[in-house]
Amino acid sequence: MSQAKSPAAAKASKRPASKAKPKRKAPSVDNPGRVLKRSRYSKAETYAIFQRFHADNPEPEGELDYVNAYTLLVAVVLSAQATDVGVNRATKHLFEIADTPEKMVALGEDKVREEIRTIGLFKTKAKNVILLSEQLIRDHGGEVPEDREALEKLPGVGRKTANVVLNIFFGHPTIAVDTHLFRLGNRIGIAPGKTPLDVEKAMEKAVPKEFSLHAHHWLILHGRYICKARKPECRRCVIYDLCRSPEKEPFDAVPEIALRTKAQIDKESAA
Repeated sequence: MSQAKSPAAAKASKRPASKAKPKRKAPSVDNPGRVLKRSRYSKAETYAIFQRFHADNPEPEGELDYVNAYTLLVAVVLSAQATDVGVNRATKHLFEIADTPEKMVALGEDKVREEIRTIGLFKTKAKNVILLSEQLIRDHGGEVPEDREALEKLPGVGRKTANVVLNIFFGHPTIAVDTHLFRLGNRIGIAPGKTPLDVEKAMEKAVPKEFSLHAHHWLILHGRYICKARKPECRRCVIYDLCRSPEKEPFDAVPEIALRTKAQIDKESAA
């Protein structure tokens, strides 16, 4: 004979199972989510964060292959909605046969299209490469201008592309906000903003001057390989103990890489 349930038990059995909390989505350009009004960090804390990045990787470099300002510009244009690895694979031969605007125009759009067909949006990008090459020849004597406004007038070149070229080739302390940097600005709360331009402006104010040249490289690399969109790899994070992100994974101890880098900074400061 089955045992009758008590009124309390019967009532409890009718309660709907509690729903699991939806997983927080990483901030993105299309869906920034709730945006903070200000940084989560003081000036001293922000300085400590970039001090860690510097100690861990003093001379960060971009991952696109290029041989001069022109090929860098083309590579960055091609990298939109594509991986750096894929772009490097496609441009290896292209830059061997066309490393100047004049050579690229002589090559022609059809041939450029064939060379980069493994890259997403290759038809539109091939057209823009030819058009920007023609404009460089016509308006700038075949040289890449060291000016953001002039760069943004070139076909296929936006503010991010212009900032990358100005930073990597010309050494300007610009902040190129890609999807990784936008995510970090909001996720860790160091430079929150609803748009890439908002994050860029906030980052320019937040980054200490002595770290401004390499700031965007550190953040892009950190977002690409450590603080990933789907799941941050907090155990490999050099700023773990400094990070105030609500998504930070709790550990019993600070990861070794963070402790080692902090010890390195302390030792250099004491010397």
